[in-house]
Amino acid sequence: MTEAVVASSVSLRGVTVHFGTQVAVRDLNLEIPRGKTVVLLGRSGSGKTTTLKLINALCKPRSGEVTVEGRAITEWEPHRLRRTIGYVIQEIGLFPHFTVERNVALVPELEGWDPARRQARATELLTLVGLDPEGFRTRYPAELSGGQRQRVGIARALAADPPILLLDEPFGALDPLTRADLQREFANLARRLRKTVVFVTHDVREAMLLAHELALFEGGRVVFHGEPEALRISTHPEARAFAAVLDQ
Repeated sequence: MTEAVVASSVSLRGVTVHFGTQVAVRDLNLEIPRGKTVVLLGRSGSGKTTTLKLINALCKPRSGEVTVEGRAITEWEPHRLRRTIGYVIQEIGLFPHFTVERNVALVPELEGWDPARRQARATELLTLVGLDPEGFRTRYPAELSGGQRQRVGIARALAADPPILLLDEPFGALDPLTRADLQREFANLARRLRKTVVFVTHDVREAMLLAHELALFEGGRVVFHGEPEALRISTHPEARAFAAVLDQ
């Protein structure tokens, strides 16, 4: 399938998700353009994280279709789909008994890369996220600060050069100064790498800084989708509530 045919890296069409009797996502239609950062913004329980999990098949829709790189997720082998997608969460999930280098190179190791190639990739990525490879490669997660662990998590997500990155409130647990530093650095990194990024947050200022496009969720639906600055002129009550925070 050609690039012209697959204009979006990720597409969700008419998607509804139920957890028991609760509707988590309702008739969702969302296109994630290739090479852009789309931020999913909304209050807790609005459907943002469920949408992220739909993309890498951690949950399945009751109805509708999710496609990744032009293929329905039902056509992907789950492990191959998830190795096509880098995934970063707030808790990071580094393996405590692995060194930083081995954590970063985990997916390449699973893909059968030889040791020299894995080490070279880890060195490249640690440098990319602002960690001196010689000072950090042999450390363990418990020896790192929260911000350093989050940098390692981002490096690990990039290790096999996936076309898509999913990030679920990755900076939420950090102190304000570290969070601000990582937001700025990630914004620059995403623009340089030109990957498709889907980023979940409830912080409207973070969304405005990072997004090429912003999708605002309320009650499992997207109530605003567009360029970040257009949020300020939206007439939807939820959009107006989030935009008001920017003026405080």
